[in-house]
Amino acid sequence: MQFDRGISWSRKDEGGAVAVLRIPNIEEGHINLDDLKYIDPKSGNGELDKNDIVMVASNGNPDLVGRSALVTEKEVGMRFASFLVRLRLDNTKLLSHYAHLFLLTPNFKRELRRKIATTSGIYNLRKEHVEKIEIPIPPLAIQKQIVERLDKIAEAQKLNDELIKKTDELFQSLLHKELNPAGKDWEVKKLNEVGEIITGTTPSTKNREYWNGEFLWATPTDIKENTFVLMDTPKKLSRGGYERTRPVPKNAILVTCIASIGKMAIAGKEMATNQQINSIVCNKNSDPFFVFFSLQKDKKKLISLGKTTAVPIINKSEFGRIKIFLPPLEIQKRIVAKLSAVQDYKKQLLEQKAKLKELFDSALATSMKA
Repeated sequence: MQFDRGISWSRKDEGGAVAVLRIPNIEEGHINLDDLKYIDPKSGNGELDKNDIVMVASNGNPDLVGRSALVTEKEVGMRFASFLVRLRLDNTKLLSHYAHLFLLTPNFKRELRRKIATTSGIYNLRKEHVEKIEIPIPPLAIQKQIVERLDKIAEAQKLNDELIKKTDELFQSLLHKELNPAGKDWEVKKLNEVGEIITGTTPSTKNREYWNGEFLWATPTDIKENTFVLMDTPKKLSRGGYERTRPVPKNAILVTCIASIGKMAIAGKEMATNQQINSIVCNKNSDPFFVFFSLQKDKKKLISLGKTTAVPIINKSEFGRIKIFLPPLEIQKRIVAKLSAVQDYKKQLLEQKAKLKELFDSALATSMKA
């Protein structure tokens, strides 16, 4: 196995014609060509070739060390940075594509984690770390069959991801089109006029009797990138703890207003929240999903309001003064129906993404049994 470390460069080398891969470009199983750095390398050595394997070799996060991707035609001729290594194999004995699949297995990651050493907080990968990990090597014909089988699943995953991306683009286009108030006789309302603003609270963490019950308690970390309706929370309160909070009903709009400003979701059930979240309980003239979509559309403005302090914060009064355009309720509901249809389709795609990952992981584990 050929094991080569990447190159270093200085600022004066930047702006050249040769693309160089860095750690952010190496995602689990594939290469992301966004945000490439271009340099004028000092030598002609170190070009990537098809079927090379690029791996993260040095990082402060041990979970990143060993992350790898297979070089395709698109990356041929590129260079790779000094915190990366290139593995080049003899494909007459071990197919690079098959070997790369093995590098994705939990078994390889566990073994590698045991072996990598740290120097001043940086975990470093050496050639012997990889060479000493045993890999099941079937005949080449079987390796090819395994690669073909898993490639079919990976292709389905790629197509599904593309659909998710196109759905996001459609949603953003529709969001700005439908919520554009130009030429429409829509009212301007403050958030404290469309509903009641409720700031969450945290029961004493020192009192164990307040925790580990069945009542939902939301924090900003529970609102993920693709969260639309929040149905569950990992942390839960007892009845005693819940009685010391300010619960909000189903369909309340949850908005993070301290630190990670702008994360938002709809409460799928009655729940409490911590103090980082302001919730809007809409009145009868305001559709909560319409207000939610309006805030999503102007999320950048929301984030900018919190940038006046060291720790970003929008207090309850400031939050309540935020203005949105509000059409008659009937129009709100028509717009919500269009936007929700796109979100429902994305939810189906995300569920399909999870199933495809489960299928890939299962097939990978079965294929790599010694």
